[in-house]
Amino acid sequence: MKTPRQRSQSPLVNFGFQIAPMVDVVFVIMLFFMVLAGQVQVELQHTTQLPTNTGVPLDDEIAIQIDADGQVSLNDDPLDTPQSKSLPELTANLQQLRAGGDASQSKVLVTIYANESARYERIVDTLDALSRARISQVTFQAGAPE
Repeated sequence: MKTPRQRSQSPLVNFGFQIAPMVDVVFVIMLFFMVLAGQVQVELQHTTQLPTNTGVPLDDEIAIQIDADGQVSLNDDPLDTPQSKSLPELTANLQQLRAGGDASQSKVLVTIYANESARYERIVDTLDALSRARISQVTFQAGAPE
């Protein structure tokens, strides 16, 4: 009868802490974040000032309505189409109103009445039009004007 071969026991070898795989992992993670950093979108800032209750009577108020379908109206007059992103008619009317306010040395106050189901993108489009017209006195209200 044959006896099974016995394996010779080799002493345990300690390779120590290997730094090369760790450097590879850190390099791959760093490369990942560097690639993604180029795709970060920078959000632009809208400079708007909310009016405060000072007891002084307010100047004429301009009402901008944003309907659920995206239609924008200036003082109950529909402007542009719901698909128009740049709102050129609204911007032109707001620039004329601001020029008139500058000539009469009065503040141009705008209240945005946004329908509760209006898209935020449409509200931002309206804020962009206000920024292009250099109007910064803006308030918000949900629903329709009273």
